[in-house]
Amino acid sequence: MAEQNFDLIVVGGGPGGYVAAIRAAQLKMNVALVEREHLGGICLNWGCIPTKALLRSSEISHLLHHLDAFGFKADNVSFDLKKVVDRSRKVAGQLSGGVKFLLKKNKVTVFDGAGKLAGAAGGLRKVAVSKDGKPVADLAAKNVILATGARARSLPGLEPDGKLVWTYKEAMVPPAMPKSLLVVGSGAIGIEFASFYRNMGAEVTVVEVLDRILPVEDEEISAFARKAFEKQGMKIHTGATVKALKKGADSVTATVEAGGKTADITVERVILAVGIVGNVENIGLEGTKAKVDKAHVVVDPWLATGEPGVYAIGDLVGPPWLAHKASHEGVICVEKIAGVKGVHPLEASNIPGCTYCMPQVASVGLTEKAAKEKGRQVRVGRFPYMGNGKAIALGEPEGMIKTVFDAKTGELLGAHMIGAEVTELIQGYGIAKTLETTEAELMHAVFPHPTLSEMMHESVLDAYGRAIHI
Repeated sequence: MAEQNFDLIVVGGGPGGYVAAIRAAQLKMNVALVEREHLGGICLNWGCIPTKALLRSSEISHLLHHLDAFGFKADNVSFDLKKVVDRSRKVAGQLSGGVKFLLKKNKVTVFDGAGKLAGAAGGLRKVAVSKDGKPVADLAAKNVILATGARARSLPGLEPDGKLVWTYKEAMVPPAMPKSLLVVGSGAIGIEFASFYRNMGAEVTVVEVLDRILPVEDEEISAFARKAFEKQGMKIHTGATVKALKKGADSVTATVEAGGKTADITVERVILAVGIVGNVENIGLEGTKAKVDKAHVVVDPWLATGEPGVYAIGDLVGPPWLAHKASHEGVICVEKIAGVKGVHPLEASNIPGCTYCMPQVASVGLTEKAAKEKGRQVRVGRFPYMGNGKAIALGEPEGMIKTVFDAKTGELLGAHMIGAEVTELIQGYGIAKTLETTEAELMHAVFPHPTLSEMMHESVLDAYGRAIHI
């Protein structure tokens, strides 16, 4: 098989890999992209996108059961689960096709198969591509970017079986709506599924090993979210561990330990959402100088591994496990390789995080506690959704926006939000942080009325004792 030469080989076609490939092509590189399964990766096919389609359906379900508040009436409201799932899959399929089009448009050569580092010779890195164990192509390039992503973590004794104990994949394509389920883990993935199934009518119990749900969020936001979810009928156990799962014919009994006491919880299905591990196996890292730590590849600020000419991006290199982080890393990595001037390493504190539950949660930067632990003196502002005209008009009075500033310099250190559409609002604070904005610029900015965004302004004003509407 003749070796094919490129300027850059990208292994993995998820939001990190395909964006890296396109940016490299824009910089006039001859690029090969190797993808073993679906263009768009887990995010587009089994994560970010199809879950949002499901959550949209659950939002509609929620509204249909509260029509009276808006002056409407409907009897015998029901849903067709197959159609709900089919719509989600069609959305994913449409966008996967879009990625294929973009790669073709940018003249990226796509290889269908699994890519594996295969040594180096003559200053070129080698990548062997195989499909179903059979060789597909031998590629060579000066640089290789590994973007192989990650997969769901499994815990001993809690292994998924695809029928009674699900990972995110099975949870997205349920053959029938379970009447009850247990979600193990309350990070973004776990809470999104908990929210979806609860709004579709299932009885939902969440078990979290740490002392609060959504543990990466600000403590106030976590507490607010818990109250909101429990008000919806969700049962939540924090500081708790699932010790064992006993499977029945069509149910699972989980033994949960908390505070030194154990209790059995019987549900129809269990969803495991206990984190992810990088896909570091079978990509040829053995025998290289690239280091793996806790199932993730170690990289420098420019995404370079310890092996010359080999880079890694996205979930493969660790948290935060976010598609937009992977895409941005792909661009940084490629531009550094190409020698583009003005490239900056990724500033993790400027990366917004979003959880698409109901109510939504979004944040960027330091929590109040983290800022104080770094020795910062802080000023904190808060504004409730109840004080916003647009929120009340929408029938969405539940939520709050919190901002954290450096008391000495006025630097915006962090913003934390819960409520309707905060996943769209958070980008405003993301831009503000990237521009190194202080409270002065945010106070002088004019926010349109009536909008939810006015609360962002009011929260800043509140941090300095100037809030108008509370």
